[in-house]
Amino acid sequence: MGSKWRKAKLALGLNLCVYMPRTLEDPLPSIDSSERLSDVALLSPGNWDMTTPSRPMTPTPSSHGLRFSKSGTKSSKQMCSICLTKMKQGGGHAIFTAECSHSFHFHCIASNVKHGNPICPVCRAKWKEIPMQSPGSVAPSERALMSPIFWPQNDALMAVVRRLPPHHRDLNRRHIVPLCQAPEPGVFDDDELLDHQPVIAEGKDGSDNCSVRTIEIKTYPEVSAAPWSYSYDNFTVLVHLKAAASVARQNPSRNQIPLPQLSKASRAPVDLVTVLDISGSMAGTKLALLKRAMGFVIQNLGSNDRLSVIAFSSTARRIFPLCRMSDTGRQQALQAVNSLVASGGTNIAEGLRKGAKVMEERREKNPVSSIILLSDGQDTYTVTGSGSASNQTQQNYKSLLPFSIQGAGNTGFQIPVHTFGFGTDHDASSMHSISEISGGTFSFIETEAVMQDAFAQCIGGLLSVVVQDLQVVLECTDSNIHLGSLKAGSYPSRVTVDGHAGFIDVGDLYADEERDFLVSINVPAESSKSETSLLKVKCIYKDSLTKEMATMESNVVRIQRPEIIGKEIVSIEVDRQRNRFQAADAIAEARTTAEQGDLAGAVSILENFRRLLSETVSAKSGDRLCLALDAELKEMQERMASRHVYEASGRAYILSGLSSHSWQRATARGDSTDGSSLVQAYQTPSMVEMLTRSQAMLLGSPSAQRLVQPLWPFGSQPKPR
Repeated sequence: MGSKWRKAKLALGLNLCVYMPRTLEDPLPSIDSSERLSDVALLSPGNWDMTTPSRPMTPTPSSHGLRFSKSGTKSSKQMCSICLTKMKQGGGHAIFTAECSHSFHFHCIASNVKHGNPICPVCRAKWKEIPMQSPGSVAPSERALMSPIFWPQNDALMAVVRRLPPHHRDLNRRHIVPLCQAPEPGVFDDDELLDHQPVIAEGKDGSDNCSVRTIEIKTYPEVSAAPWSYSYDNFTVLVHLKAAASVARQNPSRNQIPLPQLSKASRAPVDLVTVLDISGSMAGTKLALLKRAMGFVIQNLGSNDRLSVIAFSSTARRIFPLCRMSDTGRQQALQAVNSLVASGGTNIAEGLRKGAKVMEERREKNPVSSIILLSDGQDTYTVTGSGSASNQTQQNYKSLLPFSIQGAGNTGFQIPVHTFGFGTDHDASSMHSISEISGGTFSFIETEAVMQDAFAQCIGGLLSVVVQDLQVVLECTDSNIHLGSLKAGSYPSRVTVDGHAGFIDVGDLYADEERDFLVSINVPAESSKSETSLLKVKCIYKDSLTKEMATMESNVVRIQRPEIIGKEIVSIEVDRQRNRFQAADAIAEARTTAEQGDLAGAVSILENFRRLLSETVSAKSGDRLCLALDAELKEMQERMASRHVYEASGRAYILSGLSSHSWQRATARGDSTDGSSLVQAYQTPSMVEMLTRSQAMLLGSPSAQRLVQPLWPFGSQPKPR
């Protein structure tokens, strides 16, 4: 029992250290089978390839807390309580032993307490003596935190601590080092200026890996031939779009962890604002996991990407300005995130307002902009009427949120907000409403351990945008043809008064991302024509990298019109997408019924549709999408077993599913590492790679064992090698 308790305390200490970044270009370290390296060890200063050419010399031993491991001593058999690597003889690491008897590598604990936090990350004891820089190298306000027994004359010791990021203004950068205590400006026009040098798309061999950015358009009429004497009122045509790939796969070298490496292929840089809940309910493990997830996001942003961090509880505060994620920017962002302390209430709307303020007042803009919002509670300050009153909640947020993060009529979305509801107590209706209003997605993080995976999947998409401001134009090619309805989920769509043209505003597409829309038209009877021309599809969009507008057109959709045909063959592609739209409608209806208190009626709605689904052409052919839809509906039925189960997880699971289907974009739901879940239906290869990278960082977790089983989107599978 004692051994298990000690391991639990060590695990808790893991989540409380300061994470130092590794860039995407840096290889992950090789793994010694005799040692267990945690995700913290991978991100700690000892494993980060900094600008110094080699490790500093080890300082001389002292009787005041700093000592070496010696052969035969207890220290040589211990592990550092932060990075969980052995403190063994000859390792070249200084060892700090605190008054509470816990021992750490000096560089690990110095990084952990460099904000002046004299708390043991294992037992939470308050220290009187902490590792710190000399009085001459720190600000006067920090000198009181240092113990007088540290030795400024020890050059070797100072060589160690000088590797830590300094607390001072960098004169080469306009912004101030972000500390929570720093004054917040009235106008957020202090964003770091962009690097206007062109992004080079180059592979390991120096060859150009940049894909030609375009959109693939395919169309499928529900039947390929119809008797010329027949007429149809609601003939369906499927419009299928797929964005080109922009991320090339590379094989890792033999001495690296075997996982896909993100390439250096050119892409559009991102402005990302994270709005994080630090209310009192986030204290403890939740906040530690949030810091770890943010550390992963920070280390995977490129030097041309910019990040700002907003923290909210009863009020909201910008703790880190919009800065490029260079090596220095990453260090400072990590300092800001690791200084967060949970307390207070939950004011989601104020956090969003401040996040929007950062976006509105920035001097320059990267091509891609997005906001990530995470909360584990309900907004008790500005919004009322959550839960069953979801429509009222959406109206409340629509009036409160700035216009810059709302849909701008028929011109597409301004800044999407991707929301993450954490745990069983968050306000799923409000989080879903915010994402719907802004054009983002809503993810349900049910299991604390997968928070980082959920963030990884999201940024895997954001860091691969290849198409922007996409508008789909549908034009009838015959005066007798008229458009009926357009099934486009949550995407704004409209049909002209005369019915001869229609428009769907899609917005951004990630690399390899697909969209499917169903178009209903009338098909008149023909006198003797051999074929009927129906419509053509045109895509107008902006290339996210070159910022140039482009147009792609499909061939004219035609069907054959013989006098007599045999058995009518329905297109599998059309049928499976019709099933998907109808499943989303059934889910929405069941959710409305459940919110009215009739859980049995909601379960019945889903059960009836499952029965209808099983009789469709695509389901009988063993279509994977239909099988996954059935599994999803069954899961939703189980989460409506009782009012308690529905309130705890059913509502959030269903809303996340609706978000995924309405935008045709991957969301995290429940245990996002479960490959059998429909949550992976819309994953792109870029998302899969980033998710796999996240799982690889958790080397001691079960998810690391699943690296050889990546999650594949529907309609695709691993290609044989």
